[in-house]
Amino acid sequence: MAIESLFAEKTVFSFEIFPPKREAPISTVYQMLREMKGISPDFISVTYGAGGSVQSRATLEICEFIRADLGIESVAHMPALYLTKSGVERLLEILKDKGIRNILALRGDRAEGEEPAGDFTHASDLAAFIRRRGDFHIIGAAYPEGHQESENIVEDTLNLRKKVDAGVSHLITQLFFDNDYFYRLRERLDLAGIHVPVEAGIMPVTNEKQIKRMATLCGATLPKKFLDMMDRYAGNPLAIRDAGLAYAIDQIVDLAAHDVDGIHLYTMNNPYIAKTIYNAVVNLL
Repeated sequence: MAIESLFAEKTVFSFEIFPPKREAPISTVYQMLREMKGISPDFISVTYGAGGSVQSRATLEICEFIRADLGIESVAHMPALYLTKSGVERLLEILKDKGIRNILALRGDRAEGEEPAGDFTHASDLAAFIRRRGDFHIIGAAYPEGHQESENIVEDTLNLRKKVDAGVSHLITQLFFDNDYFYRLRERLDLAGIHVPVEAGIMPVTNEKQIKRMATLCGATLPKKFLDMMDRYAGNPLAIRDAGLAYAIDQIVDLAAHDVDGIHLYTMNNPYIAKTIYNAVVNLL
């Protein structure tokens, strides 16, 4: 089953998880997923990080486990930059064989010291390639504050238009901490004639190190309200965890009140975070 039909029925609630590091057994992820099963997300996406074929196998195996063993729809991340056309064709055949129809088509982060394969420069190139090779539900990424490499917000919106024209039928946003950026994104999409479901990507910040890392990597604006909260509880790990969860829940409550199409929760493979947030908002979605 492809997940696009879900948006006509409800506010979608989904998770992102990531495969284990190379030295860790894949069974650690399976155990974590079993702990999350009672939450019943509409789908779970699985990232595809550095590591070449080893990483792709882990992503595909976890996607199969989610679908076959847990009975939950899965989404395989697929980054474009370091994939070849022949490599993507092989991945698509494997996905078909496993009954996985949902793909998050990404450009992917540039890896220092590695040369891109050259077959796909943008996520829209990958989306168009996938669309011509099977009946897949193709998801794309959106950036409420604009992609860091876009010259301006207009260029960023035009790039989203290219993704949708290439075959993307559902968008998931990068994390953000000020909902106004999300509402402005929806306005831009409407003005550009982009009418596909948009899930809001929410990442609970639960420790001080994570705050600095997120601000550096993705360029998301940290509002004064958020910074004041984190300053207030600095040095108290439990208080920061609970404050970060409360902040994320508050974001979701506001988004639900504004008819968000869906919430995509960046779980950081932490069942406690997933359960706490789900239980707090399940009746609002």
